[in-house]
Amino acid sequence: MKKVEYNKPWIYQRADPYILKHQDGQYYFTASVPEYDRIILRRSKTLTGLSEAEEKMIWIKHKSGPMSKHIWAPELHYIQGKWYIYFAGGSQEDEWAIRPYVLECQGEDPFVDTWIEKGMMQAATDDVFSFKAFSLDGTVFESKGKYYFVWAEKVSVGPQISNLYIAEMESPYKLKTKQVLLTTPDYEWERVGFWVNEGPGVLKHEGKIFITFSASDTSSAYCIGLLTVSESDDLLDPHSWKKDRYPVVKTNEEKEVFGPGHSCFTLSDEEKILMVYHARTKKEIVGNPLYEPNRHAMLMPIEWNEDGSPKFCSEVE
Repeated sequence: MKKVEYNKPWIYQRADPYILKHQDGQYYFTASVPEYDRIILRRSKTLTGLSEAEEKMIWIKHKSGPMSKHIWAPELHYIQGKWYIYFAGGSQEDEWAIRPYVLECQGEDPFVDTWIEKGMMQAATDDVFSFKAFSLDGTVFESKGKYYFVWAEKVSVGPQISNLYIAEMESPYKLKTKQVLLTTPDYEWERVGFWVNEGPGVLKHEGKIFITFSASDTSSAYCIGLLTVSESDDLLDPHSWKKDRYPVVKTNEEKEVFGPGHSCFTLSDEEKILMVYHARTKKEIVGNPLYEPNRHAMLMPIEWNEDGSPKFCSEVE
């Protein structure tokens, strides 16, 4: 079995990685594939076993229309007794008409049982903004019995700035409340190439909720920022959230980790918190960074600072 080395390629050519450790004791892994044409799933009784586990295709893109191009960033979630996958996709006719979609598993075993399409993620009945423009990277988390959806969406005018939004969920495929702006690219490190906030990942610890997010284009400028809120505060009040002034993880040329981003969190086999993210091992990219396939899933240990905030151990090997 392949030994885990931190901040080094762990699963090759799998971007936007997402891992869920389920109550059945199994680890489940999904990610974007370089062809952007399908959704894959791996599972293993150990985290280390995921790197060599069987990979099964559970869904493939349509030939035309919605969900036929740019199948990105799938996430697997278990909500109210059912399995769901959230992912983004465009169409052959308009490849940048990216929107979030939902799959629902029709059984208890996501690796074996049938998945059906639930269509595009639905906005709240009175919300005329959500999912009307380029929208992707949806994630779900629970707090005090309520489920929340966090996603990236571009404003539909001007230079297409990508912001992060949050809303409470009515069901696994519909929002209950109107969108609330969590963060927009305020700082220079969020504005390289494009003005981008995307790829949210949720971590809870001692009454606080932390959301990591990715910023700038997908070159070596790609980096990870951090939002913080107290779980006792109103999560739909944008003033409840605090954004760190500087990125918490960025390119480390000495370690050959370039453009780290799109993170989530899981537990190691020893029950230690790890961040799962993707990065490249080379700075120079041939052609369009989006279509250069060498973004690899990596693991980073998380420790805790005295103030209770996460310490991202980017120097650990």
